[in-house]
Amino acid sequence: MSDDYTRREILHGIVIAGGAAALGACSAATTTTPPTTGPNGSAGPAATTAGTTAGTTAVGDATVTPSGAPILLGVPVTGTRLPPGTRPDPTRPEGTDLLPDIEHIVVLMMENHSYDNYFGMFDRGDGFTVVDGKPTDANPDKDGTPVVAHHLPSTSQHDFHITQAWVSSHRQFNDGKLDGFVVTSGKEAMGYWTGDDIPFYWSLAKTFPLCDRFFCSVLAQTYPNRRYLTGATSLGNITTELSSTFPSPANGTIFDLLEKHQISWMNYHAGAPELALFPTAFFAYNEKHVAKIPQFLDDAKAGKLPAVSYITPHPNVSEENPQDISQGESFAAGIINAVMASPNWAKTVMVLTYDEHGGYYDHVVPPKAFAPDDIPPDATRTGGVPGGFDQLGFRVPTIIISPFAKADYVSHVTHDLTSILRLIETKWNLGALTYRDANASNLLDALDFASPPAFATPPKLADSRRPANPIQVPPAGGDE
Repeated sequence: MSDDYTRREILHGIVIAGGAAALGACSAATTTTPPTTGPNGSAGPAATTAGTTAGTTAVGDATVTPSGAPILLGVPVTGTRLPPGTRPDPTRPEGTDLLPDIEHIVVLMMENHSYDNYFGMFDRGDGFTVVDGKPTDANPDKDGTPVVAHHLPSTSQHDFHITQAWVSSHRQFNDGKLDGFVVTSGKEAMGYWTGDDIPFYWSLAKTFPLCDRFFCSVLAQTYPNRRYLTGATSLGNITTELSSTFPSPANGTIFDLLEKHQISWMNYHAGAPELALFPTAFFAYNEKHVAKIPQFLDDAKAGKLPAVSYITPHPNVSEENPQDISQGESFAAGIINAVMASPNWAKTVMVLTYDEHGGYYDHVVPPKAFAPDDIPPDATRTGGVPGGFDQLGFRVPTIIISPFAKADYVSHVTHDLTSILRLIETKWNLGALTYRDANASNLLDALDFASPPAFATPPKLADSRRPANPIQVPPAGGDE
């Protein structure tokens, strides 16, 4: 048996350590100022640099919610780094409920799309530079010929050769030049979709807060980014392989914190659980805290959602290349509709996000971040390409869904995947797992607890391209 397991092997189960089955699922944030020109026609830069000065985005005068929860905008890398264990409110003990208006946090992470790929042509937020109705953003091919951003002809990604591996992502980044998308991923990297292709997502973004400075946590693939979602570190991993040594984060995962404080949680999944990216956590919690999507639907309908729900799509219905993105949108719409129809809706915050950019173009230069720990990238997997965990990856589509969501709001605060952890940690005043989440924003800029909930009654959203259905039959293939 080899020392590393591929994504496909892990997803389908593999006998490890005498018979245990291990399964796998597929910056400190700062505040940044987008260009004053929007995507509707004014000239603007082809590449936007994310700044490092906190506080440039208006979130009102409040620094705390009415219940006293701090609205964290993130510590810039030029600031004083907060250590692991830092509580959102250091004056109160761990386990204190700082957000009593919220009883349920639901996290749905889909896969492999950049912000510009889905929202570059959206009528708000920082998207493409558009002149006479067409984007002017471009990237050179191997001969230096510009390939301009273009509308993709269908929702299928069949025969695309998009890549977001460590080497390719760093070539795409190229020290902030952002000129390597086409040379690594072909002309499809400059493709985008619109509301005609993903009508539910565009309707969702027109209704609820859209984050146009939400970055994935590392310039790499699914596994390392999904590890940041629950552990605030990838433990040096930069590929879709896991070591047979099963290391655990020094301070555990968010699941360990929830267990320690007897906070209810579940990982609902359609193919394999999020838990398995940290096998030690999987072995410890699989029996009590992992369930299939039908159980999620039953729990939502009955008003019995746990305090924290992680929802993991089937890897072949996750919108990853070469899948048809409309099937993933159908799944996500089914999940989101179930949350909005639940008796739990009145006290819920849901985050829809993506693990990484998938190799698709994005025009905003990702900022630096605090490295989560002192574990470097696995040098045997970098292909000789230097880089570290002090650098965020590209922007990913992210929408905050809640009765308390601010209407007509675009968040320009720099978030990354560990901002979701910081939201959970803020709710119960839990100590941070690593330097990354200790210094992250907590997404509360997108919520308003001082006014009557804007979406107490769930809004009517556009239908997804395919009928909304949280129970999907996965097509063959589609897992990169």
